[in-house]
Amino acid sequence: MVPAVASGHVGNLSSEQEAKLRELWQSVLKVYDILRDWEEKKNDAPAPPPKVETSKKSRWFGGWKETEAPKAASALPEEALKLINDGEGDKSDLIKDFEAAISAHSPESLRAMVMASLKHEHPDAVMLRFLRARKWDVKRALVMMLSALNWRENISRVDTDILGHGEEFLVQDEKSGDEKSKVIARDFMKQIREGKSFIHGTDRENRPISYVRARLHRAADQSVESIERYTTYIIETARFSLTSPVETATLVFDLSNFTLANMDYVPVKFIIKCFEANYPESLGAILIHNSPWVFKPCWKIISAWLDPVVAAKVHLTYGREGLEEFIHPSQIIKELGGDEDWEYNYQEPVPGENDAMKDTATRDALQKTRDEIAQEFESSTKAWIADPDSARGNEFKAKRETLAIQLRENYWQLDKYVRARSLYDRQGNLRPGAKTVWYPHQAAGSDARLSDGMLETKRAVITTTTFPGIAA
Repeated sequence: MVPAVASGHVGNLSSEQEAKLRELWQSVLKVYDILRDWEEKKNDAPAPPPKVETSKKSRWFGGWKETEAPKAASALPEEALKLINDGEGDKSDLIKDFEAAISAHSPESLRAMVMASLKHEHPDAVMLRFLRARKWDVKRALVMMLSALNWRENISRVDTDILGHGEEFLVQDEKSGDEKSKVIARDFMKQIREGKSFIHGTDRENRPISYVRARLHRAADQSVESIERYTTYIIETARFSLTSPVETATLVFDLSNFTLANMDYVPVKFIIKCFEANYPESLGAILIHNSPWVFKPCWKIISAWLDPVVAAKVHLTYGREGLEEFIHPSQIIKELGGDEDWEYNYQEPVPGENDAMKDTATRDALQKTRDEIAQEFESSTKAWIADPDSARGNEFKAKRETLAIQLRENYWQLDKYVRARSLYDRQGNLRPGAKTVWYPHQAAGSDARLSDGMLETKRAVITTTTFPGIAA
């Protein structure tokens, strides 16, 4: 049974929610325009005159007098700051976060950062995550989104490093990388080989399940960088198994045989930050399973760090019966007392599995098509925003849905050229453009394409651009 579309998600928006979505898109597009105009003005401006040292010095260390101290110039034009600072309340922290997120970007790099984050998802679905997380406050949603995407692009380097430099490359680094690369690769591969955390199956709401086996963790076994990298890898990989209208995952912390030697607050804090700040509205449920009494003081500390929205999704479960409320017995893995005869086994990378990433010509051709579709999506969004209630506005609204599907299909064509293959590709779980397979009975329909509502109703009007030598 296909799950119902929840309120506030693509396909089920009230008129007020849709207006907020348009407002957020308008702000994003306005940022692009402001940065473009500002960049052009800076390029056309004459060079500033040379600085002249003032003879006035303070009596403290020959520095500036307090009254002469130069004011720090904003990293952004005033017009951009007005998108955030509406004069209502203190927005200083929000403005600071806004500047940190975009001040180093050109309009082109900012647009590319936003588009790279979408992957196979509907652009509106990504925007709506941040709107829901910020209770439909558009200014706060804008800053949260840009901050999260900046973290993803420039701090964690998700696309270029974590997803682009995947398991096959890490195995190579284990053997022949420099000392730092060897350590990172060894730590990462140790975690994935032993199955400290893995993705498998779905719960009663058809949400993919990520399991964390806490008993396998020792803080000294890997660097902080490595466990953060591995955590991000699991989150990003789980995204590919999401199919509309399912937009969240279930996280099972298996505390069977847990001892205090397994407790490590550093990765716990990172996981919390990931789901509260960088991947909001991505968790459907958190199951703390089989927690022993020694975990109680740990949980008291951890629960105090949780946002109330996240805390409300936490459930303490014990034994098979506890899991059955959330996962059908036939889909509870036998390790946890369920009926599914499945266990985690890591399959090593296959040499050459990422050879497609060497085909830069095909990659660039597909990316060019993606950029063109994205540009048309932006243009249609502007037209929809300008006149949302007219027949013309509705035409552009419908056109956006068609373009969103084209973006989705284009991504799955592009995927193997930009993302290194993962365990879940080798196992046949992830299949470009088709539903994720977790169970044997699903494999029978392995050629079935994605069947969310939009795809079925819009497929007839899609024209997918193809290139010679590129499989559609």
